[in-house]
Amino acid sequence: MRFISNFLAGAALAIAMQFSPLSAAEAAVPILVYHRFGPMRSDTMTVTTAHFKEQMDLLCKNHFSVIPLASFVGWRLGRGSAPPPRSVVVTFDDGHVSVYREARSIVIKSQIPVTLFIYLSCISHASYAMTWEQVLELAATPYFTVQSHTFWHPNFKQDSKKLDRVAYAASVDMQLRRSKAVLEEKFKRPVHFLAWPFGIYDPYLVDRASAAGYQAGFTIECRAATRSDPLLTLPRCLVSDNDVGPRFLELLDSAIRRARD
Repeated sequence: MRFISNFLAGAALAIAMQFSPLSAAEAAVPILVYHRFGPMRSDTMTVTTAHFKEQMDLLCKNHFSVIPLASFVGWRLGRGSAPPPRSVVVTFDDGHVSVYREARSIVIKSQIPVTLFIYLSCISHASYAMTWEQVLELAATPYFTVQSHTFWHPNFKQDSKKLDRVAYAASVDMQLRRSKAVLEEKFKRPVHFLAWPFGIYDPYLVDRASAAGYQAGFTIECRAATRSDPLLTLPRCLVSDNDVGPRFLELLDSAIRRARD
């Protein structure tokens, strides 16, 4: 993106300066991200319902504390206590109907707090997505909180190459602001969190997200999140259907190790 090259250079340096070494005692919290569920694995983003239940059971059996995403962000903002030892956060991206059909009962039975990042263009429109009624039903429980995944899940990297400066800036702001505004109107509460589509972000996008009023943004770089990570680029670990048994526990342990390296 030639038109913001000077801005990017300065902002990249500012982001880099936010990192500091992590002490052994400091909280390192794996934030897990799922996309869709089903009785059978139909693609690489699908976790079978049985394996999702097994993963949630493993968290309980191995004494992990599943905490709300808002609790972690609140601590980062200096508004709450540090996460308890062996904390984990669970998030779902996109708004796939299988969240309602397959994962909902497991989440509620296990009493697991989940943050649901949805992109709005698919809700009540795409056959693979939930309806607004289903999303509202989930949000009415104590276990689901809805946040932004932009308006139609754009690929910002591709858009920056094919759009001119003015069009790209307008597109970015629409994706960030329209999603936030619609969700706030639907749920009658502030929306402060953003999951970056495809995990794509850069200093320009981070700046625009901050200007739009987001407090925290989430990527798909697999390591545990710590106090040293910039709030608008907090890492998450993508969970696959292969992450079962010891392999699921190793995913968590390796994420914590990477944060402490």
